[in-house]
Amino acid sequence: MSGSLVAGDDGMARCWWPGEHADYLAYHDDEWGRPITDDTRLFEKVCLEGFQAGLSWLTILRKREAFRAGFAGFDPATVAGFGSDDVERLLGDADIVRHRGKIQSTINNAARALEVADEFGSLAAYLWSWEPTVEPRNPDDPIPATTPESTALSKDLKKRGWSFVGPTTAYAFMQATGMVNDHLPGCTLHAVVEAERAALLRPTR
Repeated sequence: MSGSLVAGDDGMARCWWPGEHADYLAYHDDEWGRPITDDTRLFEKVCLEGFQAGLSWLTILRKREAFRAGFAGFDPATVAGFGSDDVERLLGDADIVRHRGKIQSTINNAARALEVADEFGSLAAYLWSWEPTVEPRNPDDPIPATTPESTALSKDLKKRGWSFVGPTTAYAFMQATGMVNDHLPGCTLHAVVEAERAALLRPTR
């Protein structure tokens, strides 16, 4: 991902990628990059990033409430108990992405998330243990699609039985949940996210 800053009608400097979509701008301003340590919200992010594969994030964002309704708010314990009837129910839901493999993956990953939480004390403690060491980046450098840390996280998740968690998906997850701050230098939200990351109490085992 690469690009430049744009000035909004409100005078704020922002990353280029939300364009002029009101819902995408709200996501950029209020959610993207803000540190998340809640297990349910982290699980939702993993799942939705997996559903995004091959699609735009804006498509997923606009279907997010339907996804939440279909997947019981992404509560891992509930989703892990879904059976074949739930798969067929979700395949019949035109308001979500009806992809059998991704639906089944979400159910599988819910069970794997419970295993990780049992081992590490929380899903958050496990996922945040992969937080990269912050390296200064030249403002002109493109934002990478993968990093060594996202590749390592992807590999470990797959070893634990997760699916639809490739290195690109893992890095998009890190970006979305504040494990890295990829708001462009000069974006109004860059400093906001830096402050939240600095104040964050990282979850531990």
